[in-house]
Amino acid sequence: MDTFEMSEPCETRPIRFLELLEFDGWRVKVYGIAYGRDEPRPELLAAARDLARRAFPVPANGGGRYGVGYMGVHDGRGVNFVFTDWWQDENELHHYVFISPHADPAALEEVTATGVCACIWDLKVMGFERDAWVRHVLRNPSGPDIAAYLATRLEGDF
Repeated sequence: MDTFEMSEPCETRPIRFLELLEFDGWRVKVYGIAYGRDEPRPELLAAARDLARRAFPVPANGGGRYGVGYMGVHDGRGVNFVFTDWWQDENELHHYVFISPHADPAALEEVTATGVCACIWDLKVMGFERDAWVRHVLRNPSGPDIAAYLATRLEGDF
């Protein structure tokens, strides 16, 4: 098949840095992505914050972890996506995906094993975070600079 019919035109979506979430030794950059609005609904953000406390491993530091990562909260057209990512063993990203029905944001269920990874807007965040990690941690001439990595944030309509 060389072509297919799209359900609607692919439009830009706002991607916004929302906060640096700190808990149990973790520092997690939280990004919001939304379909048809400026940022995810408050109830989805609250569910994602609760999820983060269960999804990120304890302890935050140790076992090759540095206690830093990022999370995307995507208030999508048909479903909600939350992805949790942390850096480990210098150059490895651990990535987990959770989905809930649009009408029930708190019903987030892990779907990582299904093979679902990310949509095009989620990939924008992941690519940005990869580049920030390489620049500030792996290839920084002065050595790894976690503070600079955490201060580097994506904002825009993509």
